[in-house]
Amino acid sequence: MLLAVCAVALLAVERPRGLGDVVEVRHWSYDDYTRVVVELDVPVRTEGVTQLAADAGRPERLFLDLDGIWVGRRFSDGVEVGDGLLRNIRLGQNTLRRTRLVIDLERYESHRVLTLTHPHRVVVDVYGRRGGSAPGAGEDALGVLPPALRPVRTVVVDAGHGGRDPGAIGISGIREKHVTLQVAKALGEELEERGFRVIYTRRDDRNLSLEERTVVAESADGDVFISVHANAARRRSVHGVETYYLDENHERHAMDLAARENGIPRGEVNVLQQTLAKLHMEEVSPQSRRLAQIVQKQVVTGLPRKLRPQDLGVKKGPFYVLFLSNMPAILVEVGFLTHRGEAKRLRDEGYLKDMATQIAEGLVLYKGEQDTRLARTGSS
Repeated sequence: MLLAVCAVALLAVERPRGLGDVVEVRHWSYDDYTRVVVELDVPVRTEGVTQLAADAGRPERLFLDLDGIWVGRRFSDGVEVGDGLLRNIRLGQNTLRRTRLVIDLERYESHRVLTLTHPHRVVVDVYGRRGGSAPGAGEDALGVLPPALRPVRTVVVDAGHGGRDPGAIGISGIREKHVTLQVAKALGEELEERGFRVIYTRRDDRNLSLEERTVVAESADGDVFISVHANAARRRSVHGVETYYLDENHERHAMDLAARENGIPRGEVNVLQQTLAKLHMEEVSPQSRRLAQIVQKQVVTGLPRKLRPQDLGVKKGPFYVLFLSNMPAILVEVGFLTHRGEAKRLRDEGYLKDMATQIAEGLVLYKGEQDTRLARTGSS
């Protein structure tokens, strides 16, 4: 009620200069959490989320203030969710220079907040249980098995870039988005032949935001996330294959690559690094690291000797598409579009299929290790 009264009073006042706008509000529902995304046209700083208990006929709720943002009447009716975790999403003018985001709750366990750029947006993940049952043996408070105890059945394959985002452009105009799609589709076929369930983030030349890619992954209840990319370098002599996993402590080279793959200026990767440090990655990161090690080794040693790429190793990097995922996740850079010999190979359908085959073989080896670990612990 207070939010509504304030909003009505403030809207009678002329809008101050220099404020940003709310562009769009989106939400996605998963089994154990709901993601709310508020897109803005300027960067914003948040001071954290406040939780309020149900009172005076109002539900339990979370609120978050967005300083320097004007919302006007666009979302005065709110956004209905009704998915068993959230009731509604509301936005109103709390003060002349501040918009308040209110999330009305049905059930609640915990939450996390991320601020992302290009486009500017605030992401709020609200965790809870839609049913009334207690967590099963080995499950956490949200009823989800930790990655170390999760069997590998479903693999999410992500073809980097796409649509109006070409990614890196190499020799003779070769585009990263086309290479990644070919490898991703071939990888999916190889995995299905080996008994995995495969989910694609895209199967054609379309543009997907980074959160949309992970929405696909988690709504499909994926067990592993593999993002396929192709590299580029200022020095045309650089070539080889490298595999990344998520970690806030990363090599300097990863900063430039992450900036390009994330679609942000290099300086803003430091902000992302600070965000990563706040996230709980102690469960996912070890599994991602092991997956990266196995896949990298298999790609380098599994291809025919005359086609083997240079081994650039396993590296750590702050990639949005990895940290928005709550499962073991890696990013494979399959070669350099800016190297004449490697660019030629990356145009060869047979070579791309061979590359996909070795990535799939790496997944099989990782699954074997995971199955052995589960057999020892008695999980299934």
